[in-house]
Order: sequence, then structure tokens, then C-alpha cells
Amino acid sequence: MTAQATAPVDQLIDWEVAARMAAMVGRPGPQIGAEQAAQVVGELRAAAAQAAPHVAGVTLMQTSIGSAESVLVVDRSGWVRANTAAFRSLLEPVVAQAFASRGRLPGMGIGSVGSRVTGAEVGSLLGFLSSRVLGQFDPFGDAPGRLLLVAPNVVQTELELGVTPDDFRLWVCLHEETHRVQFTANPWLAEHVMTLVRALVTDLMAEPSQLVDRFTSALRGLPDLLRTGGNGGAVLLEAIQTPQQRDQLAEITAVMSLLEGHADVVMDAVGPAVVPSVDAIRTRFSRRRAGRSGVDRVLRRLLGLEAKMRQYADGARFVRQVQEAVGVAGFNQVWTSPQTLPRATEIADPAAWVARVHAAG
Repeated sequence: MTAQATAPVDQLIDWEVAARMAAMVGRPGPQIGAEQAAQVVGELRAAAAQAAPHVAGVTLMQTSIGSAESVLVVDRSGWVRANTAAFRSLLEPVVAQAFASRGRLPGMGIGSVGSRVTGAEVGSLLGFLSSRVLGQFDPFGDAPGRLLLVAPNVVQTELELGVTPDDFRLWVCLHEETHRVQFTANPWLAEHVMTLVRALVTDLMAEPSQLVDRFTSALRGLPDLLRTGGNGGAVLLEAIQTPQQRDQLAEITAVMSLLEGHADVVMDAVGPAVVPSVDAIRTRFSRRRAGRSGVDRVLRRLLGLEAKMRQYADGARFVRQVQEAVGVAGFNQVWTSPQTLPRATEIADPAAWVARVHAAG
């Protein structure tokens, strides 16, 4: 990051501190030998390729961009590096605009001490998440985006759940492949989501006298927003002051609920003919989500991840009810444009979305 040290965002976040903190906070993964690790990497790549035709069959969505070239199997530090780069890319124009409106860069106190504080916050959050994320499609970098699979977390989770590794790895890939198809089949979607997030962060940073405080508050929720389907809303609410900002967050949450709910529906709809133990996996995985320790639950609440868990359920319910009403092809009208995405109120009222979109059609 030293070559980019003159950028305003680098004066607010010390990325080296973030990397060190992430390494300290991130827990070590399961200890496996080099031969087994190479086998896991190969099997995850194969599972990603295997998932593609099944997702296409369930979603009835086509993309000309193949999955094989976009799959990256990483360890926890690799996931942190990828998300640090995405995080910086998201924030760079927002912070530059905020400083430009001030007419000057931050003082040395902010640039040194403050950047280390925010760097430590970013690193702590990424370190915590790095031991929990199984996979992620990142649509915000270079086109056509990257599908990341975090090998140690997949191995650890399948051991904890006592599930069949082949089935579980394919099940995870079905979810992430659905995200890949959502974005690559609908090229406007990534830019739309990025615009929504940047608009909210820009608004949160609009008051120069509160720039650093608001930036730090918004910062706590952003790493999860970078994940496809992230929420962070529980913590971002600390920084939100106006009805407009609350509406912006509600709009982002509705889109993320759609994306995550749709992926959950698809990964289960593929069924036992492809993933024989899918019912057992879903039951045990859901139980694991609910059975976290007290400390872990507190951390998840602070990060907004408890809200994200509800988001999966709300989004899946929306998708299922819309598909029951108008079929998969009718549901797919949701991907037509920003105007056909569900509004915040429609996630809880799928019939309202059907009436609005299909009546208009």
C-alpha cells in the first residue's frame, strides 16, 4: 500500500496495522498436511465447476462468463487481503470527495494516530470474519468478479457438523455460484449496489466537523457490506442521523436480503439427487448458526451479523412466495433493473412486489 500512501483514504486507515491486527485476531485453521491441503483445493475447484450447471437449471439464468476462471481458493490471510483491497477500492472515492469538500487533508494527529486506530478496527473485523466466511463472490473488483472459497473454514465447518465433505463442499459452492450468476447475468447489479453503499457512506461523512467520528462509526459496518449479502445495519445505525440515511440503509438491506435469500433457496432446491445429504446439512448448519457461544453472539451482534442471519430467512421467504405466485421466470423479473428490485417493505410483503412489478408488466 506504500505506493498509494498519498491517497486520502490511506491517511484515515493504516492498512499495515489492519493486516497485523487481522492476523492476530483471526484464529488458526485446522492443521492439515500439504498433500491434504492440495486435495481440498482441487476438490473445491471441482465443486465450483460442478455447481454451475445445477444453478443454471434451477435459476433459469444464463451467463456467458464461465465459473472456472473466476474461482480462487484461499486461506484466511488470502481472504483478508482480497477484502482489504475491495474495502479500499470502495472507500477511496468516497473519502477523496469528503476531503475535497473540506478543502484540505486531515492534520497529522488524524493521519498518524487516527489512521492506526481505524486500521486496528478494520483489521479486527476482518480477522474475526476471516475464520467464519466459507465463500464469497466479489463483484466489485476487476470484471467479471471473483468467486472466493476459504478452504480452512470449509474444512473446519464440515468437521464440526459431521457432514459428508463432498456434499458440503458442493452445497457451499451452489450458494456462491448463485451469487456469481446473479451479478454476471445482470451486469448493472454490481454498479447499482456499489452506488447505494457509496451514497450512504458519503452522506454519513458529509459533515466536516464530524468526519473522522462518522467515518469510524460507518467503518464498523462496512467489511460485511463488502461481502455479497452483508448487512452491518445494527452497527451502521449508530452513525445514521436522518430519515434519508435510514431509507438508504433499508434499500441496501432489501437488495442484500434478495441476494442471500435467493442463494439459499437455490442451494436447497438442487435437492438430494445432486447433494444426497442436503437435508441433514441444512438442519445441522442452521443449528450451528443458532448455537454460538455467548461471547460469539455478542461479537456477531456488534458486527451486525445477527441481523444478517435474519436477512437470509427474510430473503428466502420472499423468493419462495414470489416463485409460488408467478413461477421462477416471473420471479426473474426482479433482475430487470433497479426499479424491479424489491423495496424494503416488499421483502416482508412479497405479494406487494408481485402486484407492482407484474401489474406494470
